[in-house]
Amino acid sequence: MSQFNENAKWRYATKKYDATKKVSEADLATLKEAIRFSASSFGLQLYKVLIVENPEVRAQLQPASWGQTQIVDASHLLVFANQTTVTEADVDAYINNVAATRNMPLESLTGYGDYMKGAIANMPEEVKPIWTAKQTYIALSNLMNAAAELKIDVTPMEGFVPAQYNEILGLDILNLNAALVAAVGYRHEEDATQHYAKVRKSNDDLFITL
Repeated sequence: MSQFNENAKWRYATKKYDATKKVSEADLATLKEAIRFSASSFGLQLYKVLIVENPEVRAQLQPASWGQTQIVDASHLLVFANQTTVTEADVDAYINNVAATRNMPLESLTGYGDYMKGAIANMPEEVKPIWTAKQTYIALSNLMNAAAELKIDVTPMEGFVPAQYNEILGLDILNLNAALVAAVGYRHEEDATQHYAKVRKSNDDLFITL
């Protein structure tokens, strides 16, 4: 756990990336697994993660990202896109996956599937995209922690215009919405931010023991 904390102290929201350095395919596969095994509500993983490598697409996304250079300079750009609606088909797909993965009879999972369907049916429609968007933050956290272990930089970003991302990436027709962006790569030696002392609340300010 001490190494985990040291990794957390090492990482920071990188402002300037070295565009000449690329994340290897092996390390990218590790980061993808970290995202894939993230916790999510009911285990449904109601989002997609777009890995944007195409420089032309990233150039289109930069103006929709307040002009931030990380969008085009980082090795990879990940867009976490939450589902805007949730249906019974999403639950059925998950239940089928559980049955296949655990070699269980499908009928033994009917009760659990019905429970999830009932919970989702009782959720107001306007709440569903908020709920699914929250799940992307958990996946982003896993990405950041795994990357820090590999000494790969990640910049979590909310500074972008989701509607423009949705249009550029064609997310609307996929029932998706851009919720979060993460630039992934290696800090530039000229990024002064890496030398700043990390500022956080003290334990006394942050935690309340009851």
